[in-house]
Amino acid sequence: MNKLLLVPLLVLLSLPLAAEQVVVPVGQQAAEKQALERPHRGISKERVREQFGEPLTMQNGVGEPPISSWEYSDFVVYFEHDLVLHSVLKRSEAPTE
Repeated sequence: MNKLLLVPLLVLLSLPLAAEQVVVPVGQQAAEKQALERPHRGISKERVREQFGEPLTMQNGVGEPPISSWEYSDFVVYFEHDLVLHSVLKRSEAPTE
C-alpha cells in the first residue's frame, strides 16, 4: 500500500521542478528587425546580390522546381530558380543569464 502511494507522491512533488521554455515568435521579437529591409518576392538573385551583398552561406537548389537559399546575418532568402520566393527573419538568440 505504501509503495502505491509513494509514486504519485513523488510525481506531485516533482511538478514544481519542471522548467517552462518560452519561445517568442520572430514576428514579436525586437522591433528594429521588423523595419529591416529584406528582398521582396520576384526579384532576381543578381538584384539581391547587388542590394544586400554576398550572402554568408548559399544552399544549392533542391527538388523540382529547385528551391535554394541564401543566408544573411538577419534573414534568409529562399529562391525558386532565379527569383525570390520568400525572405524570413532569423530567430534572435536567447539572451544568456
